[in-house]
Amino acid sequence: MANKNGIIGLTIVIALISVYYLSFTFVSRNIKAKSVAYATDAKGEVDLAKKQRYIDSLWREDVYIGHTLQEVMERELNLGLDLQGGMHVVMEVAPADILKGMAGGNARSAAFQTALRKAGEDKAASNSAFINRFAAAYKEAAPNSSLAGIFATSSNRGKISSSSSDGDVIKMLNTEVNGSIDRAFQITQARIDKFGVTNPNIQRLPGQNRILVELPGVDNPERVRRLLSGAAKLEFSEVYLTNELASGLDGLGKYLAKQEEIKKATGKPAVGAPAATDTTKKTDGGLAAQLAQKTSDSTATDSSALAAQSAALTNLFVPMPQGLGVFLKDTARANEILNRPEVKSLFPADLVFMWDRKGTEGVNNQLILPLYFIKKQNGQAAMEGDVIVDATHDYDERGRPEVTMRMNGEGARKWRTLTARSVGRPVAIIIDNLVYTAPTVQGEIPNGNSSITGSFTVEETKDMSNVLKAGKLPAPTHIVEEAVVGSSLGAEAINDGLISSAVGLLIVLVFMVAYYSRAGWIADIALLINLFFLLGVMASLGAVLTLSGIAGIVLSIGMAVDANVLIYEGIKVELEEGKPFAQAVRDGFKHSLTAIIDSNVTTLLTGIILYTFGTGLVLGFATTLVLGLLTSLFCAIFITRLFLEQQIKSGKVFHFYSGLTKNWFKDNHFDFVSQRRRFYIISAVIIAVGIGSFIFKGFGLGIDFKGGRSYVVRFEESVDADKLRSIMDADLGSTTEVKTFGGQDQVKITTAYLIEETSTDADQKAEAKIMAGVKKIPNNPAKIVSSNKVGPTMANDTLWSAVYAILLALAANFVYIFIRFKRVAFSYGAVVSLGHDVIIILAIFSLFNGWLPWSLDIDQAFIGAILTMIGYSMNDTVVIYDRIRDYLKDDKARGQSLPTVINNALNSTLSRTAVTGISVILVLIVLMIFGGAVIRGFTFCMLLGVIVGTYSSLFVAAPIVVDLLQREKRKEPALTVAEPIAPVAGKKIKA
Repeated sequence: MANKNGIIGLTIVIALISVYYLSFTFVSRNIKAKSVAYATDAKGEVDLAKKQRYIDSLWREDVYIGHTLQEVMERELNLGLDLQGGMHVVMEVAPADILKGMAGGNARSAAFQTALRKAGEDKAASNSAFINRFAAAYKEAAPNSSLAGIFATSSNRGKISSSSSDGDVIKMLNTEVNGSIDRAFQITQARIDKFGVTNPNIQRLPGQNRILVELPGVDNPERVRRLLSGAAKLEFSEVYLTNELASGLDGLGKYLAKQEEIKKATGKPAVGAPAATDTTKKTDGGLAAQLAQKTSDSTATDSSALAAQSAALTNLFVPMPQGLGVFLKDTARANEILNRPEVKSLFPADLVFMWDRKGTEGVNNQLILPLYFIKKQNGQAAMEGDVIVDATHDYDERGRPEVTMRMNGEGARKWRTLTARSVGRPVAIIIDNLVYTAPTVQGEIPNGNSSITGSFTVEETKDMSNVLKAGKLPAPTHIVEEAVVGSSLGAEAINDGLISSAVGLLIVLVFMVAYYSRAGWIADIALLINLFFLLGVMASLGAVLTLSGIAGIVLSIGMAVDANVLIYEGIKVELEEGKPFAQAVRDGFKHSLTAIIDSNVTTLLTGIILYTFGTGLVLGFATTLVLGLLTSLFCAIFITRLFLEQQIKSGKVFHFYSGLTKNWFKDNHFDFVSQRRRFYIISAVIIAVGIGSFIFKGFGLGIDFKGGRSYVVRFEESVDADKLRSIMDADLGSTTEVKTFGGQDQVKITTAYLIEETSTDADQKAEAKIMAGVKKIPNNPAKIVSSNKVGPTMANDTLWSAVYAILLALAANFVYIFIRFKRVAFSYGAVVSLGHDVIIILAIFSLFNGWLPWSLDIDQAFIGAILTMIGYSMNDTVVIYDRIRDYLKDDKARGQSLPTVINNALNSTLSRTAVTGISVILVLIVLMIFGGAVIRGFTFCMLLGVIVGTYSSLFVAAPIVVDLLQREKRKEPALTVAEPIAPVAGKKIKA
């Protein structure tokens, strides 16, 4: 084996990397377990606030080889929402809403409204396509008007004028719409940071006006909806300086010192009494009264008391240039203290405590969050952001990045007053009650045109200008897709995933040993190493492990068997030809390498397409499938080879079969090719029946493709789904789907109720309506364990993405087959067989929808399964094609008819086809049984795909190649050889 030492070194490096990154997962899980133990009371109940305080106390502390807990949790193998519970949201920024805002009063014109309506008819249009459609529709509705007549308003001054061409206006509109989406993303990011979720996932979906948000562990969906959907609130406020609050801070120090004394004396935290100024309640020497009295008598405080007060203050607060700050881990405690009435009474009545939007690094990498003392009269800021006309990022005269902003007339008047009384003082720019920045006013600004300078980066000034423009263009967001998974359902999913993984892996390991005996043990070791490497690579890349990802891992293990089978079958052929063991191993690896690479590349292409177009369940599956293919290739080609070389070095020789399987698939003489027309007819009949079902019965479309809401509801006892459906139809006023889901005590309710409604309380109303209907089932309490919502525009986009993904997969495989085999016949055979497989699967899902006890809806999961099936079928087909190519080149094929040669090639691959197919089918059956209701339909589709794909590889793809190559030969009569169609007896496998 060439470069043996290099392979060993690479294996050790990958193993060490895997150990390193997986170790973070074990450390994180251990600390989380300790936090639960710390927060669990005598009754076994967990105090979530106490648990969070434990985590916060270690958040910036070194807990593992120089890494803080925050860094450890960022590096652990994270669980998806379906495994730990949480909320998934896709928000859409509507370009139509933005155009209305930019048009101002002109938006009321009939031509504008007509154009806007026509532009919105194409639900799949991108932002730029929407603008172009609007422009064309407006030109049609008002042929004698220009776009500038609508958008050349005072708020857009400096960008366009009344004489601007339509092209210039369209360019400006595209720029503003994209900027609005960026602003919505930044506002969302700031809000999620404020929400305090561990490891949130927030990303702008490329090429779309949508934002994806995933929040693990959240248990209050309504709060999340309000947080994400509310309009951004931009404010400008004066800021108190710390020297103006000396007496209040002194009082706070005394208060905290007193708290410490009480805690030491009683062993319990002190409970603050009402403030001394509260005349409605008598304090009778309460802490606040004592504190107020002591505050008025500064001479009563000796030096030791001052030291205690200072220590108490600095134990919680950190001095900073703009005032005070608090370590991130202490912010929850600081909030609780600052909101106590007796503490608020120490400061001016118009003072509001606010945090900075982001922290700064302190000593020992501790993150400090600055605290601002904001001045608000009667809770109102001096100015709000609706006065901003425009804001841009630029450079000052010294070449430093700066932000410039322009206000309308009302804003200019207010800004002049505010800046006049704030010269030399900071003015806070606040969004959603977080201070974004607090620049110092250099002088009175009379005209509303201002610049903000400082030690900013270009990116920071871009972000700041976007935030300021949020006051002008709020860019309202609508939730177009939502999924909520309860923590109990997540725990069950973990259990289902672990069981299915363990059982599936065990079955594959046992099967390999049963079929290959001692060689099977070597393959098993390589498979286990493959699993370890796969998890390590996922952890190192920051991948998220989902339930569908576990399914991908289990399936990739089943498919990893294929490479070992190809190698072992090749070695068996070499041994049967009488070669020495060492030579047979080397030649077996050499001759099987082409088939391994070709078959895995086609599956890899499909996996990449899945990853590109998929979301949610499909994306999680694609991630593990692609990574699993790469690690399984490495382990099969190199790790298995290392173990076999070690056996050779020690002088050991063994067979690649067991006593039971010694003569399996030996000297096969099945006549596949001559029966091809019969199989064509069988397939044609199934397809015809399927098409009839498509027309007369149709499909059960999931909400991914038709839009709607779905709820998984769990009852304490079994429930009659038909009875519940009647109740829901009556209550919701529309046809409602109610299906048993994972057990007789659990149902999935799907409805289009209020799906067009975009108000923030629509989801709450829909959920309340569902629960009202559920409660009509007597003596059978129930609860919603998960929910999902997909809006119409999202469903339409998802449907088209699925169509594009399937077409792209077919095209990619067609091109790859043509490149590798240099004959169009092979490409046609592969693509026709794939189309055949897809139609038959669709036919089965249409025919049996409603008859089987699991979902046969056509949704994203189904498309993911179809694409996976395409990858598997291509894997199988390419191996057969590789063998056909070898047989056509073999000198022994001279004088034989084309059907005979291809028939012999098919027989020679039968053992590989059967062993791989059996392994994958066994794994999928395990997933069907133990994988849980969420992925049962998904797994069923893949199971059908493996069976149909194996059939089509043997009885459709290869026979089509025969027919097309014969047609080519008929055009060249001199090359045609007429012989009976019969397999050659004793023909051996030639890899």
